[in-house]
Formats: sequence, C-alpha cells, structure tokens
Amino acid sequence: MPVTLLGTLLVLFICTGYLPPAAKITERATPEIAIASAPQKDYLTIVAVGDNLIHHPIFLASFTDGAYNFHYIFDHIRDYILPADIAFINQETILGNEALGFSGYPRFSSPPEVGTAVVAAGFNVINFANNHALDRGAAGVMSSIEYLDNYDHVYHLGIHRSAHERANRRVVLDISNITVGFLGYTFSTNGIPFPAGRSYLVSMIDQTTMAAEINALRPHCDYLVVSMHWGEEYNLNFNREQERLAAFLAEHRVDLVIGHHPHVLQPMRIITRPDGNPMPVFYSLGNFLSSHARSTKEALLGGIMYVKIAKTGTPSGGEIILEETGLIPIITHFEAARHPEVGRTNFGIYPLHVYTDALAAQHWRRAQGDNEMNVNFFMNLSREMFGPALITRNVFELAGR
Repeated sequence: MPVTLLGTLLVLFICTGYLPPAAKITERATPEIAIASAPQKDYLTIVAVGDNLIHHPIFLASFTDGAYNFHYIFDHIRDYILPADIAFINQETILGNEALGFSGYPRFSSPPEVGTAVVAAGFNVINFANNHALDRGAAGVMSSIEYLDNYDHVYHLGIHRSAHERANRRVVLDISNITVGFLGYTFSTNGIPFPAGRSYLVSMIDQTTMAAEINALRPHCDYLVVSMHWGEEYNLNFNREQERLAAFLAEHRVDLVIGHHPHVLQPMRIITRPDGNPMPVFYSLGNFLSSHARSTKEALLGGIMYVKIAKTGTPSGGEIILEETGLIPIITHFEAARHPEVGRTNFGIYPLHVYTDALAAQHWRRAQGDNEMNVNFFMNLSREMFGPALITRNVFELAGR
C-alpha cells in the first residue's frame, strides 16, 4: 500500500473513532524457573604471636616525660597485624595498676599502657592463660580484665571474673559470615595456689574440663581455636606430652592449636583429625617481645602464625576450608643503653626478612661479644624448622588488603 494511502486511513480511523479490531491474544501460563541460590565463598584471616613478655628493662626504657609509652615497639610489625581479621597474642604478664605496682621477673606486673599498645597494634584476642597469670593473685587477674573492658571488640581469654562467667561467657567472633571460637589453657601457674574457692580464675590444662568446654563451644562456631601454654622452655622441639595433647584436641574436632611458653620457636605440624579434616598445630610461636639475657640467642626469634580459611556454600551453612597457613619469622631488637640504670633501649620487633645485619650489629647481644648475631643464623634456623611453611613477605600487601 502506498505510504500516502496508509497515512490517510490512519487519520480516518483516528478522526472517526474507529479502529480495526484487535488481534485475539491467547494467554498461556509461564512455566516457573527454579533459580538456585548462588554459592558464595567468604574468607577470614587469623594471625597469632607468642609471649609478650614485659621484662623490667622494657618498661624502664619505655618511660619518658613521666609516662609509659610502648607504641614505638610495634612500629615495624603493625602492618603484619592490623590487616588481619583476627589477631591473637599471649600476654605473658598481667596488666597491673598503681596499687599493684609494676615489676619484671619473677612475678610480673606490667603497666596497663602495655595493653593500650597491644590493642593499637591490632590484637583483638588477648590470652592470659599462662604460668604468670597469678603473679599478683586474683587482683592481677581482675586488673587485666577491667583494663580490657575499656575496649569494644577486644576479648580476654583464659581468665575469668567468676565461675558464672567461665561457664557462660563465650569468646566467639563473627566476621565475614564465619564464626570463630577461642579457648585458652595453661599447664601451670608457677606453683602459686588459687585463692580458696576461686579455681575459676585461670583455665588450666585438664582434659575432663577441656573436653566439656570444647564440646559446649563447638556447636556455636564454624572454626574452633585453642590456645595451649605448654612445652619445655628453650627446647626447639615439641615433646611427647604436647603431641599427646594435640591428639586429644584433634579427637575433639579443634581446628587450630596455638602454642606458646617455650620462649623459642617450635615446628608446626598439620594433623589429620579422625574426621579427616586438617588441624594445624603451632607448637610454639616463641617470644613476641622480651629482653631475654640468656646465653642462647634463639629466644630472640619468634613468629607470626598466619592462617587463611574460607567458607563455601550459602549464608545458612557451608564448608570450612583451610586455604593457607604458615609462619613469618620475627626478631626482637634492643640495644645497650648509655645509662646503666636502664640497661637496654631501642626495643623493636622486626619481620626477619626486613631485618638487616646493620641492625644486628647494633643489637645488645653483639655488644656482649656474640659475633654470630646475624640475619643468616636466624633465617637458617627458621628454614630448618618450617621449610615450605616459612613465609618471608607481608601476606596482606600481596593480597591487596
């Protein structure tokens, strides 16, 4: 039909109100298409360090202008802690107060500003279940808990205000759709007895109690971490008792074991639980911070445990997968002080892979005549102990976090 005729007919229809009859439309039911929930994968990172052991020279060197300040000690390590979703530390010394006084070995009581620096460095799970937990009795336990009460989302572990708190308070962090639970235990309180009727103050290694607490917490978390203060001091290898307890934890479906107390590194092993799942055991993470003056320099070497887990599935449930694990070696640096009453100064914690022989040459141990105080010694020891599990980089920088 010519275009002009078509236009004329359209005008006619519109002007007269007449339109051609519409085509008959037959409705048909649209079949429903089932859309499955898209599987998702969430990730969570955990780091942990060993003994934060505040010897007397450390707080002497950290007192300036009438106040304590420990922040500088963590300047070189903060970027390895802060980016983690969860960061654990064994606070080997209680956080005291003016009434308790401050002291070093053998019965420690640290200025509370230690806690301020620890939290600012990124640690949010702070363990006190260790052999120095009762160094100032129940008052020291309460002082530590009350100080950390000042911080939201920072959790104390292994010490308790009351029997009710121990039975009912759960340390469970819910991050990235993954729930992570923590328990902590120690083999000893250095012979210091519990006050009458107050055995709840510190969680001790006792398999009956541990089994009950693990079984009670297990349904409330996807991933269960147990801190163990155990082993033999200055022994570079784990012993049979540690192996036996690790097997016990595996039987109770623990996912990760963080060990400390020997003040030196001990190897990591991945144990296959009876249900077939892996359980990394870091038998000892060594010292995080100390001013050990022992003849062995191994006490200067510690480590940052690194674990990355994934949860696959849907928000309502899923499977936990161990994606990565390993250890970043660290070293505690300090130098001889000019003033004899201070003794040591310039404390700092360095990742071993950025520590230099120039720094090692300034270390207090070199001043004592130890010419083997060098990076190569510590790197070789780390490689021997951890092999392919050794990490010599900042995992968070490479992850773009």
